Amino acid sequence: MKVCFPVLENNGLESQVHGHFGSAPGFVVVDIITNELTMINNSDQIHEHGACNPVAGLGGHQVDAIVVGGIGGGALHKLNSAGMRVFKSQDGTIGENIELLRANTLPEYMPGHTCGGHGHSHGCSH
Repeated sequence: MKVCFPVLENNGLESQVHGHFGSAPGFVVVDIITNELTMINNSDQIHEHGACNPVAGLGGHQVDAIVVGGIGGGALHKLNSAGMRVFKSQDGTIGENIELLRANTLPEYMPGHTCGGHGHSHGCSH
């Protein structure tokens, strides 16, 4: 299973998971079976709010799941429609969140529990 984590800076499994999917400069993809890591530059980072194309941001890379601190409703819908599940990260590193995912303790994002903007005064659920 390939899991994608948005990051501000690539420090491998020690990277902090970024709070917003669309504004992350890059993604670390972890194959949790082989432990192989791949870094992807977010090709959709510059976009108007609400106009995120998260599948394009992944640059053609196939992933099964996304783990992120926050995500907008449109991006969630587009990722889910492309067959990807989206989970809410907990504070900590990619490695710590992988362990939580393996233990089935990361909550899955559902419509209505997403972010409404890029600032933190908007009542976002993270």
